[in-house]
Amino acid sequence: MKPMPAKQILMGINGDEAVAYAAKHALVDVCAAYPITPQTIIVEKFAEFVANGEVETEFVRVESEHSALSACLGASAAGARTFTASAANGIELMHEVIFLTSSIRQPVVMAVADRSPSGPINIHGDQTVSLAQRDTGWIMIYCENSQEAYDSTLQAFRIGEHPDVQLPVMTMLDGFVLTHTLENVYLLKDADAHKFVGRRQPMMITIDGKQVPLKLDPKTPITIGPLQLFDYYMESKLQHSEAMEKARPVVTQINNEWAQLTGRKYGDGYLQPFKVTDADAVILTTGSSAGTARFVTRQLRAQGKKVGLLKLRTFRPFPDKKIAKLLADVPVVGIFERTHTTGSLGGPLFNEVRSALYDLDTRPTILGYYGGLGGRDVTPDHFRTIYKELLKIKDTGKSPRNPIKYITVRK
Repeated sequence: MKPMPAKQILMGINGDEAVAYAAKHALVDVCAAYPITPQTIIVEKFAEFVANGEVETEFVRVESEHSALSACLGASAAGARTFTASAANGIELMHEVIFLTSSIRQPVVMAVADRSPSGPINIHGDQTVSLAQRDTGWIMIYCENSQEAYDSTLQAFRIGEHPDVQLPVMTMLDGFVLTHTLENVYLLKDADAHKFVGRRQPMMITIDGKQVPLKLDPKTPITIGPLQLFDYYMESKLQHSEAMEKARPVVTQINNEWAQLTGRKYGDGYLQPFKVTDADAVILTTGSSAGTARFVTRQLRAQGKKVGLLKLRTFRPFPDKKIAKLLADVPVVGIFERTHTTGSLGGPLFNEVRSALYDLDTRPTILGYYGGLGGRDVTPDHFRTIYKELLKIKDTGKSPRNPIKYITVRK
């Protein structure tokens, strides 16, 4: 008999609060954070849990985002389960420590309230800053709604701390669209959440013939993050890449376990296809835009138009083979991304998807669309416009000379 999902509590909360509840349920040992819009609510809410005695967490108040992640890195190296959250300019300030955290293989979890970087000064949502972290060696998960933000943040601790992985994880939620918008969110009861996430178990290593935990401990002194010059540095990078590869089945495994516990499943953990199999045109996107695109896809299907949506949930490790398999027989694909890459032929999603399809015998025509920058609304009409253009290309066989377009620019 198929197990029934655990009983859950329905609450009306925003995305930031949903992440805070996930951190509460994750039995976090140390949280270090610095306020920045639109992330502040996450750590404010979590600080309430600490002040009320609802969690046994050391909350470290620091003077900057660089210090916040540095404190989490140090605590994680000492064996603690650590969590932080930030946004935009805060992520840019901690960029140095973002590289350090993954290179030293510490499974810190960080929620990113995605917001455009300055300048011009802007505090509203797009994914430019988080996508700029794509080469830092973190696992990266993008959330469509507040429910997924709660679910993914809890899953992140299990994924990052898995013995085959030992890598930090970012969970992204779009600024204001999710962070400040009230939604219905189902939360696990404390006991069920605690059972799912468990306690962090440091890896064991052998020193002088005996097993000791891989953490900073005066009783068994070790070095974490030592100096490595040209003699060993490349080998460390290879091990880092191997850990990311080992994360691939773990993301799917944890997604499946979550589905058994809650009844909620996000595709295979990486991709959520909708009406892709027989589609003449497919849009690939990520984050909150996927909900709007799915609404339009459903409408156009009802009108007899063979369109489909492919939502990318996990960006790192990048599911290149899965994307190639799903899109191999699709005539035309449009990549919609809420970011902007200056001086490049298309954004990160466009280029990575295009590369994933390059070796196929028959490749789809691929167009890239920038939109929704700086909090600009992404409406159903925008996706209708994209589908109309994709279907025209499919019918005529004529592609535009420039495959990159700005879809939400004022006229």
